[in-house]
Amino acid sequence: MTCVVIVGTQWGDEGKGKLVDFLTEGADLVARYQGGNNAGHTVKFEDQSFILHLIPSGILRNKMSVIGNGTVVDPEALLQEFEGLQTVDISVEKYLKISETAHLIMPYHRVFDKLREQAQGDNKIGTTGRGIGPAYTDKVARSGIRFTDLKNPAHLRNRLETLIPEKNCLMKYFFQSPVQFSVDQIVEEYRGYYEQFKSFLCDSSLLINQAIDNNQNVLFEGAQGTFLDVDHGTYPFVTSSNTMAGGVCAGCGVGPSKIDKVIGIVKAYTTRVGSGPFPTELLDDMGGFLRKEGSEFGATTGRPRRCGWFDAVLVRQAVRLNGLTSLAITKLDVLDKLETIKMAVGYQSADGKTHTELPPIYEEGMTPIYEEHSGWQCPTKDITEYDDLPKALIDYLNRMSELVGAPVSIISVGPKREETIVSDPDQIWA
Repeated sequence: MTCVVIVGTQWGDEGKGKLVDFLTEGADLVARYQGGNNAGHTVKFEDQSFILHLIPSGILRNKMSVIGNGTVVDPEALLQEFEGLQTVDISVEKYLKISETAHLIMPYHRVFDKLREQAQGDNKIGTTGRGIGPAYTDKVARSGIRFTDLKNPAHLRNRLETLIPEKNCLMKYFFQSPVQFSVDQIVEEYRGYYEQFKSFLCDSSLLINQAIDNNQNVLFEGAQGTFLDVDHGTYPFVTSSNTMAGGVCAGCGVGPSKIDKVIGIVKAYTTRVGSGPFPTELLDDMGGFLRKEGSEFGATTGRPRRCGWFDAVLVRQAVRLNGLTSLAITKLDVLDKLETIKMAVGYQSADGKTHTELPPIYEEGMTPIYEEHSGWQCPTKDITEYDDLPKALIDYLNRMSELVGAPVSIISVGPKREETIVSDPDQIWA
């Protein structure tokens, strides 16, 4: 039995969906522990492509897939995913379970999310506008609605009759919007969702811990990346949940002593969607090259991603924060054509000081200190064995591993599940 956590080490979009799908072959159960449908995990195999926003990628291999209590769920978005999977004969009814205590995204959450972003003007965070932040806000304020609250219509109505007047007051007097929310309408809509989802609801913590006790392999899947974590990310340009490996404990109800491996997904360069600090961002033709070659457009919103060189300072901190046991490096094939590749090994601030750790409060004007490495300038997509990789690529990986302090266990040279090389199987399901 092994419990493995998959976590992004940058600002999300590292390729977690593909790696979760790949590793699920050895898993018995896959659980999602945080985030909502603001995340998009793209999985490609053979000639098929899937984008999942809420349902764990394990569903594509017909493995038990659990949406944990730490997620926030938009029922309408979840139904759309159901429909998409059913068209390709994936048995959602057989393999999906949902925590009965997962919080729900309500209609007012989506509206507030968009209005708050608009009100920020040039200081906007860059959210997807799907209500995730407001849903987590209500959760922490003890004003959230969970799946379990939908069971009893009288209970649901009582909760909403307390909450909706406050929401309507904010709409009218703060946002000066004519939109008003109806208790009757929301009760009817969400009671309908309950009827559609009630057979999927369970005590997810109990289910997952029973799997662990029965010596099954369990894979925990997160969304976004380490530096979008609400506590340790580049605040305030973060998401509203704990994206790091520690989020598994609260988000799935599993004790930390149960976790065996933590694999960090690392893009061979760096990308970011939305606003916020990005020390190695490239605003020149090279940034455009990485975006084009890497198809760097958000799976959820389609927004172009900001692109830059690999940042060893950033990933070294992710290794420490998550307790990473190994790394899975993705999108190496995007660098195939380059003669020279750079990686940041430190920053220099405006006063001339050198930083080898990411400051808690990022200083504007900090510039990266780069190392230059020779590119391999040959296609890697069809390589299936580690020993057949170009020497310059292996040198790049070895230097990356040395700088961040963690070994490389998996190498991805393309978007399909078949385009994956395991360099150290003992670091995975051992």
